[in-house]
Amino acid sequence: MRATVLHSPGDIRLDTLPDPVLEADTDAIVRVVASCVCGSDLWPFRGLNGEQTEAQQIGHEQVGVVESVGSDVSGLRVGDFVIAPFMYSDNTCAHCRNGVQTSCVNGGGYAGCQAELVRIPQADGTLVTVPGEVDDDLLPHLLALTDVFPTGHHAAVSAGVTHGSTVTVVGDGAVGLSAVLAAKRLGASTVIAMSRHEDRQALATQFGADHVVATRGKEGAAEVTEILGGIGADAVLECVGTGESMKQAFLSLRPGGTVGYVGVPHGVEMNIPAMFRRNQSLAGGVAPVRNYLDELLPEVLDGSLRPGAVFDATFALEKVADAYRAMDERTAIKALLRP
Repeated sequence: MRATVLHSPGDIRLDTLPDPVLEADTDAIVRVVASCVCGSDLWPFRGLNGEQTEAQQIGHEQVGVVESVGSDVSGLRVGDFVIAPFMYSDNTCAHCRNGVQTSCVNGGGYAGCQAELVRIPQADGTLVTVPGEVDDDLLPHLLALTDVFPTGHHAAVSAGVTHGSTVTVVGDGAVGLSAVLAAKRLGASTVIAMSRHEDRQALATQFGADHVVATRGKEGAAEVTEILGGIGADAVLECVGTGESMKQAFLSLRPGGTVGYVGVPHGVEMNIPAMFRRNQSLAGGVAPVRNYLDELLPEVLDGSLRPGAVFDATFALEKVADAYRAMDERTAIKALLRP
């Protein structure tokens, strides 16, 4: 099969590798119909995850068709179209029952989804079957459910966004834009998107942002506070993962509010005494995608939720290096890959 391999920072290639095989009775092999490049893929691409000692497959978002299943897989059939959350889980352990499938005692992460074939462990608990025919118009919206939209949704849920909440979103990448859509879906009365880029501002507005703030730091927080009547946001959704973005989030938050964070942390330090004085909270982490799919998938299927608009560029798999460059240079919000 053909698969994307990061040989070293900045050196991304489409290599020919052996086809994956069933290694456990609970596995499934999925033929990828669509995958994509995630903002978190750019951390190793840019060499920001520490030293890379060997070439590695990359990519963790994909939808596809079941090619084969292990003998213990009972809920899937060959030919099923499936959504693959970016971490696998049995969906039955205590952590899964508590909605934290990302901490499943039999679960874990897997890479290699920017490829033609992928082995999925714990297939019954991980994969979600999509009923009916899947056409090209539906495909990006289903693909968005593997990570990017549930991650933005997790930020909003973690921050306690509900009907009437005031919300600020820090980060205008695909996750931040998804968080705008998620906050509006949960009933936020006012959503402020912090963005400096016209194309991302436009999509944020399409997704329901009521205001856009292009300034940063104390000036940006002051603008947020002015929009919200002088008290800051009830909830701030931190969707970047840097020390500066986390600082921006807390500057924009009212006393007693909550930051929902889903940006992969790099160089983040918390000012716990300041949080204590202002009764501010921090909640979030790795999004348990499987926990949210039963709620979100029906809305995608009935057309009321359209998160796939974050995909603004499509590349053939053999052009995966171009997809990474487009993401890295911010000429694309999120790149979709078709084998």
